[in-house]
Amino acid sequence: MQMTFADAKQRFSNRVADYARYRPGYPPAVVDLLRSECNLRPGHVIADIGSGTGLLSELFLQNGNRVFGVEPNEAMRQAGEEHLASYDGFTSINGSAEATTLSNASVEFVAAAQAFHWFEPRAARREFLRILKPRGWFVVLWNDRRMEEAQLTRDYEGLLERFGIDYKSVKDSYPEVQNIRDFFESDDFVARDLPNSQILDWEGFRGRLRSSSFAPTEGHPNYAPMMAELERIFRAHQRDGRVRMEYFTRTYFGQLHAAGTES
Repeated sequence: MQMTFADAKQRFSNRVADYARYRPGYPPAVVDLLRSECNLRPGHVIADIGSGTGLLSELFLQNGNRVFGVEPNEAMRQAGEEHLASYDGFTSINGSAEATTLSNASVEFVAAAQAFHWFEPRAARREFLRILKPRGWFVVLWNDRRMEEAQLTRDYEGLLERFGIDYKSVKDSYPEVQNIRDFFESDDFVARDLPNSQILDWEGFRGRLRSSSFAPTEGHPNYAPMMAELERIFRAHQRDGRVRMEYFTRTYFGQLHAAGTES
């Protein structure tokens, strides 16, 4: 099944509550990394593209940044507005990676978390170059489950492959290094993996699965057997009623340059 740009904007509409409550956030080390490597300062303005429920925006807001959260999905955007209502520095934007509605040269950073694979790359790159100030930075990151050393995540992966509706298509759409290289149009970017984790009770473990766009919903033939297998996995790995899901936050950052310009 081929993933399309148009489909992506509505995939999470019926999963917003679980997404907001049970998706893992991003480690504060992301901000530390950008401070040291990109000279991120509290006064910088950031466009969070595909800002969703506000998980990444909140990190930057806590750092003292002004953040424009650009989100095309109405339900996700409203959840982000509610979550971040206490931050004066947050502005919610009904827009997309390809058409942010932001002004020319208005931000120092463009960031995208768990959303890059939904973008139309060429149009998004043009838009990011337009809204970034000279020598502005592009940051892309997402949480990936640690597969090699954690049996829980291997069992969870097997469940997704067995019961997910279009899991392989979504998984295959996640960017590889070559996709990042193509977007930057050079090797002038840096890659870092930062440790991350999530402690989940049974309700949280169920909600984490339900938040995924490829997980069948109640009433689908795969739903009941999927949940039965999920409970088996939870019981096998729980300690004191909780499991620990191990991730790494894969982070790429660099300066975007228009064709023919030098860094």
